[in-house]
Amino acid sequence: MEITILIISIFLGFLLGIISGLTPGIHVNNFALILVAISPFLSSLGFTPFYIAVIIISNSISHTFLDIIPSIFLGAPEADTALAVLPGHALLMEGRGAEAIRLSAIGSAGAVIVSLVMVIPMGFFFLNIYGIINDYIGWILVLIVILMIGTEKGEYIKGQGSLVHLKFKFLALLVFLISGFLGIFAFDYTMLMQPLVKFGEPSILLPLLSGLFGASMLLISLMTKSELPPQQKKCMFVLPGKRIIRGMLTGTAAGSFVAWLPGVSSAVGTLLANLFVREEKDSMSSKEFMVSISSANTANAIFSLIALYTIHKARSGAMVAVDQLVNVSKWDSSTIILLLIVIIYVSAISYFTTIYLGDRISGFLSKINYSKLCATVLAGLAALVFIFTGWFGFIIFLISTPVGMMATYAKVRKINAMGVIMLPVILYFI
Repeated sequence: MEITILIISIFLGFLLGIISGLTPGIHVNNFALILVAISPFLSSLGFTPFYIAVIIISNSISHTFLDIIPSIFLGAPEADTALAVLPGHALLMEGRGAEAIRLSAIGSAGAVIVSLVMVIPMGFFFLNIYGIINDYIGWILVLIVILMIGTEKGEYIKGQGSLVHLKFKFLALLVFLISGFLGIFAFDYTMLMQPLVKFGEPSILLPLLSGLFGASMLLISLMTKSELPPQQKKCMFVLPGKRIIRGMLTGTAAGSFVAWLPGVSSAVGTLLANLFVREEKDSMSSKEFMVSISSANTANAIFSLIALYTIHKARSGAMVAVDQLVNVSKWDSSTIILLLIVIIYVSAISYFTTIYLGDRISGFLSKINYSKLCATVLAGLAALVFIFTGWFGFIIFLISTPVGMMATYAKVRKINAMGVIMLPVILYFI
């Protein structure tokens, strides 16, 4: 019976990953928080908290494979995949969107392999030095914010002058601070949330993240008209093995590093990866960049679990949900090995599913009304926020949506809106 429940849990998480990965505006954190909320009901069906955690972990892994598809084909990136859009969009405009998807899938799959090699040394390393790092976490996060703002270049327009980058750095700082103060306000008044349906403790992260990185993108997509160019039916790409491996290594290293820090998402990992694999004009650099970005995204999801197991700290929305469900301190090595096997299996089926869908998505998109899809998802997000967080959460959702849109209209990276979590965390540790 237990193995049956485990298999069902894996496939439920995988299916949720397909939904969250392919649906604009839906993130793995949305499902994780909802699963925690309805955990009493799921327990009555035989899904103990551990199996619900398996669903969440499977969802988070499969999501990192599939979320590149709407980023490339729909122009609807999340914060975690926003940096991959430019080289991916260039391939899409050349009729090679499926090639971009394959590069991303290879990056994510490679990250799983590299992460498994790094798990034990990385776990022991951070277990031994985390006590020292913990004393300086606030300042480490400040340095990361300086890195985020300092590397902001904005949109290049010929003739703007050599100092125009300062304008974009200021706008990036503005987005960071506004989202940060919104986060401080929301966290300070979480007690005002009165959900219509209560299945546990409501989370203020649901309206904040849904507005900043979900609804904001959906509204912009609704206001932007675009056409998908004809795509090549046969997908082939040429990228030297050396550059594939380098992209995997740099991306995995960046994603695994930020997984140990509070308030830092894989989006920041992709930024770090960008510093090592610079996006140049030649096509090979752009392809390597995509491999690296996807590796960072998947590695971050894996090492968030390792961080929860070794230092008992939840570093992502999904791991916060897992931490609320189970007592990780009681896990032994056999439990973490089982979860790593689950990750390997989910990654394998997600890899082939991503390639399969990437080869066929252009034909499917030509048959649906994208505007109606975005509007439906937007309405669904708003309904979920209202049901699970009440009027206060809905107001936070309405406020966070235009804040998330600011980054796009200011032509700066959307990861600057991660100030919604990073600024409160920085103030807490400093």
